[in-house]
Order: sequence, then structure tokens, then C-alpha cells
Amino acid sequence: SRVTMAAAANDSTADEKAPGTIGVGRYEEMEQDGASSTAKSRLSGLLWHGGSAYDAWFSCASNQVAQVLLTLPYSFSQLGMLSGILFQLFYGLMGSWTAYLISILYVEYRTRKEREKADFRNHVIQWFEVLDGLLGRHWRNVGLAFNCTFLLFGSVIQLIACASNIYYINDRLDKRTWTYIFGACCATTVFIPSFHNYRIWSFLGLVMTTYTAWYLAVASLLHGQVDGVKHSGPTKMVLYFTGATNILYTFGGHAVTVEVMHAMWRPQKFKAIYLMATAYVLTLTLPSAASVYWAFGDELLTHSNALSLLPRTPFRDAAVVLMLVHQFITFGFACTPLYFVWEKLIGLHDCRSLCKRAAARLPVVVPIWFLAIVFPFFGPINSAVGSLLVSFTVYIIPALAHMITYRSAHARESAVEQPPRFVGRWTGTYVINAFVVVWVLVVGFGFGGWASITNFVRQIDTFGLFTKCYQCPKRR
Repeated sequence: SRVTMAAAANDSTADEKAPGTIGVGRYEEMEQDGASSTAKSRLSGLLWHGGSAYDAWFSCASNQVAQVLLTLPYSFSQLGMLSGILFQLFYGLMGSWTAYLISILYVEYRTRKEREKADFRNHVIQWFEVLDGLLGRHWRNVGLAFNCTFLLFGSVIQLIACASNIYYINDRLDKRTWTYIFGACCATTVFIPSFHNYRIWSFLGLVMTTYTAWYLAVASLLHGQVDGVKHSGPTKMVLYFTGATNILYTFGGHAVTVEVMHAMWRPQKFKAIYLMATAYVLTLTLPSAASVYWAFGDELLTHSNALSLLPRTPFRDAAVVLMLVHQFITFGFACTPLYFVWEKLIGLHDCRSLCKRAAARLPVVVPIWFLAIVFPFFGPINSAVGSLLVSFTVYIIPALAHMITYRSAHARESAVEQPPRFVGRWTGTYVINAFVVVWVLVVGFGFGGWASITNFVRQIDTFGLFTKCYQCPKRR
């Protein structure tokens, strides 16, 4: 395979590291020529080159919430208010735990390779390479398959969400036509070299999502409950587990954890970043989902996009536009690791020409574009991806990989990072990991897979593949 193990170059900040720490720096092809003291270089560093713990926090928080914010009220209508809140808290903690495991395995892999005097230049380490280095090629192949498929459909979901949202501002074009248009727009992400270059985008994305979340909450409370509102959920097992797997998907956005860590100057600081990002995300998702469900109740069962139920105002239009921009950013987040894998496969990952790499990345966008047109089921597709792909990619595989990597006493004694005392050291870590594997396998993949696929097939039977305008009101 031409997809090989390697890493990134140390930049000037990381070169001053203390002995024994990991020096992960900027991707070499992003370095600028000329004196770094110029105003242009300083502005570029401020807006373009990010590698601090704050950049990682913005990246994690911005990427985690995205378009799923608009479907969480739909999940509440399937689960009921209490279950919706409890599942958000539960999966938020579980997602933070497995993101922590991924970060520990990355640091372990990176440290081992540096001890072997590996030369890390012009290469971004990815999750499947960590699995390869620690557990072998079979784990690499499984991790690569699940990760790429998840990120592929994660990008598809962002594209579907763009078409779904813009329709509420301009319904003169159907959603399929909007998908064509936004597919071309999102293809421009091929020009963003790596996660280093999302500094300003991550910040803006989180600001945009914060506005949309609080708009949903405040607008729903001001709107009040609709006449005869009913809060029947949960009513059916299929709907209950479909809603639960959408929340599993919500807090499973750490499939890009390794790439985000690799973009940091000090990746050891990542350990608690995802937990802090999740805590902030919960301040957005809980009030917005609960408020919309309180106001509209069971109407949400046939309106997977919460914006569709709120009256059109300048504030709602602003929320739609901001979410469109944010979905463009999140599309790039999901696609960038796929770009890296494709570059490594065709041997262009170490190419210093941004234009050549951008042109080589374009074939990655084509299948995403096509799948968004085939399956435009905004909402149900989230649950299907959550149960079948997220469950393994960011929950089961990291927990199992951590258990197997440190199964021997020697591996535990020589581990770069020891488990914290408050979780019970190694024994507590193994118990938590085993619980994650069993729970997600049975509830997430088992019951969730059955429910989400049943619901997904129902959408196909009702609307058909390649439907022009999913859940659009009939024109008179």
C-alpha cells in the first residue's frame, strides 16, 4: 500500500520543546517565504496558521455540533424530553472518553516512532496509521474502512443540510438543484491544505452555531406552544432508538481527532480539550432542542429540520445563512482527512504545489455529491450513519484498540501516559472501555441499527431515491 506511516514537520514553536515531549508542528508546505516579521506574515499567522490548544478547542466544538443542531428537536420528539436530555449527557461523556483514548494512542504511537529516529516531514498522521503502528495492518484496514466511510457520509450529510436550509429562504429552486449548486461550492475546500488552516474558520463556525442555537431557543419560547400541542414521545421502539442514534452521531464527531491533534504544536494538551468542547456544545444543544420540542411537540416527527417550523423573519434568515457557511466549514473538516488518504494513495501527499494537490483532490468530492442527490433524507440519514458507522469508528474501535495495546504488563508499565487516578487507573480504564464496547455494540449498533435502517427504508419507500424535494410542502 502506498498509504504509509509518517508525520508532520516540527515548526519553530515546537522545536523549543522540553526533552521527552512531542514536537508536532506546521505542515511544511504551508510555511511562508520571506521575513516572518512582516505585517502580511503576522496577519497570515493570526487568521491562517493555527496550532494552539485554543485552535483545537474551536475545531472540536465547531465540528461537533454543525447541522445536527437542527435535527436534535426531531430526536426529542422521538425520544421524549427526559430521554433526550439524558442521552445527550450520557453520549457527551462517552464521546469525550473515547476522544481521550484516541489522543492517548496518538501520543503513544508518535513517541514510539520518534524513539526510532523517524523523520517526520510533509505528512499528516491519521487514525488508521496509529492503528497500523500499534496493532498491525489488519487493524489499519478496519480503521481505514470505517473512518473513510463515516467521513464520506459525514460530508454527504453536510451537503444535504445545505440544500435543506437554503430552501427555507429561496424555494424557487428545489432541494436537489440546491444540492448541485452547493456541491460545486463545497468543492472549493480542496484548496485548504490542512487543519492548521482552519483557525479563523473554526472560530467563525462556532460563533455561527452559537447564534443559531440561541435563536432556536429564544424564537421557540417567544412563539409559544402551538394549539393542541402534544408531547407523545416515546411511542414506538423504532422511533426511540432512531432518535438515540442521532444523538450518538451528534457526539461522535471525533473521527478527525488525530488530524486535529497533529495540527497542534503541543498535542499533549489535547487530553481534556474534547471534554471542554463537549461541555460548551451541551449549552447549545440542550436549550435549543428542549425549547423547540416544548413549542411544537409531535409536529417535529414530520419536520426533521427545526427551522421549517419557525416563522420566516430576518432572524431566521440570518440563522439559515450562518448555518450554510458553517456547513461549508464542516464539509471541509469531514473531507480533509479523505483528501489526505487519497493523496497518500496516489503519491501526492508530499507535493509542495497546492494547486496540484487541489486538482488531485477533486475526485473525492464527486461520490459525495452523487450520494447527497441519491439519499436526500435530512435527519434519518444521521441516525443510519450514527448506528452503522459512528458506533464502530469513534466508540468501539478506539476502546478495543486501547485495551489491546495495553493488554500486557510491560505495555502498561512503559506507557507514555498513565490513566488518571480518578477513573481507577488501569482497572477502571478497562472496565469503562468494556462498558463502552458492550453498550454501543448492543444499543447503538444493534437496536439503533435496526431502528435507523427501518426508518431509512421507510423514507425511501415514501419519497423514493433521487427525490427532488424531500419533505417540501406541496405547492398549490
